[in-house]
Amino acid sequence: MSQQGDRPATTDDWWGRLYDESARDTGPAGTPDDTIDDRFDSAADTLGGGDDLPSTRTYGHAVDAIAVDDDEDDAGDDEDEGVGPASRPPAWWESPGGRPVTRTPAPAPESAPAPAPEPSVPTPAPVAPAPLTPRPRAPWEPPPAAFDPTDPAADPTPPPAAPRDPRAADPRPPAPPPPPPPAPAPAARISHVGDSPPTYEPEPTALPAADAEELDQLVADTVLDGARYGTYTLRAASLRGDSARYRGEPRRDALLTARFGAGPGALVLVAVATGARATEGAHLSAADACRWIGGAVGRSHSRLAEDIRAGRRGDLKSGLHRLTDRTYGKLRARAAELGRDPEEYTASLRCLLLSADPDCRTRVFFGVGGGGLFRLRDGAWQDLEPLVPEPSAIRGAPVVGYGSVPTGAGAATEQTPDGDRLTMDLEITKAPGPLVEEPVPPPPEPFRFRASVARPGDTLLLTSVGLAEPLRGVPALGDELAARWADGEPPGLATYLADVALRAKGYADDRTAVGVWEA
Repeated sequence: MSQQGDRPATTDDWWGRLYDESARDTGPAGTPDDTIDDRFDSAADTLGGGDDLPSTRTYGHAVDAIAVDDDEDDAGDDEDEGVGPASRPPAWWESPGGRPVTRTPAPAPESAPAPAPEPSVPTPAPVAPAPLTPRPRAPWEPPPAAFDPTDPAADPTPPPAAPRDPRAADPRPPAPPPPPPPAPAPAARISHVGDSPPTYEPEPTALPAADAEELDQLVADTVLDGARYGTYTLRAASLRGDSARYRGEPRRDALLTARFGAGPGALVLVAVATGARATEGAHLSAADACRWIGGAVGRSHSRLAEDIRAGRRGDLKSGLHRLTDRTYGKLRARAAELGRDPEEYTASLRCLLLSADPDCRTRVFFGVGGGGLFRLRDGAWQDLEPLVPEPSAIRGAPVVGYGSVPTGAGAATEQTPDGDRLTMDLEITKAPGPLVEEPVPPPPEPFRFRASVARPGDTLLLTSVGLAEPLRGVPALGDELAARWADGEPPGLATYLADVALRAKGYADDRTAVGVWEA
């Protein structure tokens, strides 16, 4: 294309890339007026242009004659004999109603041999676009605009919907399921029973006084524990009473849960102690009682666990009686160290022994002092507290060497020739005892023992005095706890604590309860 000028070509010059001087030209023009316009007219005629364009042009070495309906011959450059307007479909810019164009190859000049035709490249037939299937509108898409009759581009006739294959999946998203009906609201859990609420607030108000040098003697307001062994689930809680919370007094109840051994031979001990009322250091005596009975049981746990699995009730009763007596002996010795009366530094003690063997359902209770032992079976409470004989029934005959001087037969053999009275038969002299004007004080609390076999679904409840008294005096409290534990499933720790804290007017002492749920 040197005839168009010598414009240099650069990388960014599109004109230079289009008309590059280094590119091979199609050949010299046959006429001196070969310009861009002439070539454009020739190309338009070749592609079937209108009547107003020149009809004959000659390019290159091969000349084709194009005959049109007005007998005007146009020569064009086409080296592909198999490609022409007659052998291809009309292009997108061509009018379907244009003139028919036929193309016949022109003979090559005799002076120059005709070049070999290049292999033809078939033009692919146009593919008609597939009809669009209307897509259902998704829930989040806005609705289509309303039809405007004044809009000429609007088509009031909706396109026909394509038939849907019944085997194909539904393209529409599934409708959301209807919301479930609201669950009935659970019944509100009451915090007290009776016609009126208790006098004190249900939450702690004041803390006990503390000594900087005796911080180890402080006790927490609430203790909560639990475990699961064999066929039972254990729940234990001890909390300060309403009156002690109000006055800032320490909790007098003590709770100990301990496991000795491992495997089926393990033994679980739960001890509950309550210090004497209106005495200084009552919480300390209760803690000592739990600690000392725990040590005694722990040192003998192997023999105790074996006796429980074997059902030796006689051996258990006598052995546990000795361990309990030793505990109270230590309490009296501790009171002497503190310079206090034994009645001031003492506590009631109640214990449960539970085997970890799944095949053993024997539950052993023992202790001294007040409290409660209950069993919930078939929705009804049973009071399992062992019967305590009257004091007169356990005093027996006068003991030699104590009280008034015996008279009657045999009295001479119990005195020396000088008239001194013998103590037993050990020949040890003792001065006559003082005259007792007041009645003899009652003996200490008797030892309590009970061994029972649990059934599936039973709930055993061991309590201190603070919960045993309202359970026996307020039937509504027992009914409420029975309703809460009716399904036989052990409650969680927090739920169990709320159950034990169910209050009743007139009962504001510390509460400690140990529950055993049988599977």
